[in-house]
Amino acid sequence: MSKAVEIISRGVCLKAGKVLLCHTKGAANTYLPGGHVEFGESARESLRREIAEELGVACRVGRFLGVVEHTFRQKGRRVCEVNLVFEFSSAGLSPRRSPSSKESHIEFLWTELGKLAAAGMEPGPLRGLLPRWIKGSGHAERFASTFL
Repeated sequence: MSKAVEIISRGVCLKAGKVLLCHTKGAANTYLPGGHVEFGESARESLRREIAEELGVACRVGRFLGVVEHTFRQKGRRVCEVNLVFEFSSAGLSPRRSPSSKESHIEFLWTELGKLAAAGMEPGPLRGLLPRWIKGSGHAERFASTFL
């Protein structure tokens, strides 16, 4: 069993009240686009690279929103990750149509900000935190965890 904690850079693209979500084909949940931070790479660099790889568009990474520790089971093993969440924007993305994926195992969809729970977005704490983070509420907690 791996005892490494995965560092994930995730992005929130919000347009016309909708958030871009990623979905692994065959899975029940959705999640924010992004991926693993590679050795020697900053979280912002990682997000730019992942968006280019997954969506084929350039993006501008904006403000840091917060962090969520997350643990879950995947293919019978426990996964532990730290999700660093940033805003991002791209002129190449529009909520009028779901963007096509450059990777065959994932797809993208736009979901209303208030319907993240119905979309099965993980990690779960982001469902309530994202709207507050996006509004920039100075009193919003910037950290959450699914660890017990």
